[in-house]
Amino acid sequence: MQRKTVGVAERPAFADTIIKGDCVAALEQLPSASIDVVFGDPPYNLQLESGLTRPDQSVVDAVDDEWDKFASFEAYDAFTRAWLLAVRRVMKPDASIWVIGSYHNIFRVGTMLQDLGFWILNDVVWRKTNPMPNFRGKRFTNAHETMIWASRNPNSRYTFNYEAMKAFNDDVQMRSDWLIPICTGSERLKDDAGHKIHPTQKPEALLARVLLASSKTGDVVLDPFFGSGTTGAVAKRLGRHYVGVEREQGYIDAATARIAAVETAPAATLELLKGKRSEPRVPFGALLERGLVTPGAILTDARGRHQARVRADGSLESGERVGSIHRVGALVQGFDACNGWTFWHVHDRGQLTLIDDLRKIVRDEMAAAGA
Repeated sequence: MQRKTVGVAERPAFADTIIKGDCVAALEQLPSASIDVVFGDPPYNLQLESGLTRPDQSVVDAVDDEWDKFASFEAYDAFTRAWLLAVRRVMKPDASIWVIGSYHNIFRVGTMLQDLGFWILNDVVWRKTNPMPNFRGKRFTNAHETMIWASRNPNSRYTFNYEAMKAFNDDVQMRSDWLIPICTGSERLKDDAGHKIHPTQKPEALLARVLLASSKTGDVVLDPFFGSGTTGAVAKRLGRHYVGVEREQGYIDAATARIAAVETAPAATLELLKGKRSEPRVPFGALLERGLVTPGAILTDARGRHQARVRADGSLESGERVGSIHRVGALVQGFDACNGWTFWHVHDRGQLTLIDDLRKIVRDEMAAAGA
């Protein structure tokens, strides 16, 4: 398939488009292993048998569309299996998928995901700050929806921007319960008569958190139930590409206009905070190759209590103790383990320099060279 280049990332020809049609048939137009992230907001099969009214007898604008109606649980399960199989084909080996639902359907979806070989990573609860009250039956107010996050298989090296999400959450590891308002106000798309264009439009804040957590700039995000285009709008704003599948022309028109009005954030602002484990691996021997440390150099800890001599092969010796920077660092302290990079220092131009700072020099050179 012909590809166009945008910046440093390759943009597939099918990216940033909405395919009209049933999701299972429409997905046949996409190449296998072409999608990085999937966000699925399928019909919930709410099983509403009649309209809902408030205590004042006004009508609730609930989900009573034909696309949410199934003849039986068996029919819904068959539908779920079909669209998940279609999605699985187009997912890259390291892709992940999010599926959102309510108690009506999410447990059936979870079972099907596991039956088809997906690997569930988390269930994330979207707690609504302003849920719609119950208008029928005496039971707890339905104040949340559940998202299942799964990788394509147990061995997938899926994207999770752990450090970025921790920073987003004031340097505290992000939890699996997210408190976010439902879609209201100016964000809610309405027609000329003031009616909701789509009954289950999701808030952009929810999709933003999903994509910030599990995708990278330039990734292609698939939404097989595109609706009013929330996924596409957020993907464009965050510098991701989108592919939507939608069978209703009215929704396609609304989504197209909505996405056209979105501006992508400046590239410099889309950089994600990353931990050291995401950086390229640099062995201690590379510092010797670069001349940043020389054979025979003496390494010490910050207080000068322990010393070790650098050997030509990158190992250290301290008395009878010989091994890697980590092994010898642990032995001289009587510990089981040690991060040698942050323990050992070397005298450089009259100053005591952490060898991890020298490693950063090599990493910066590798980044500049595109390694």
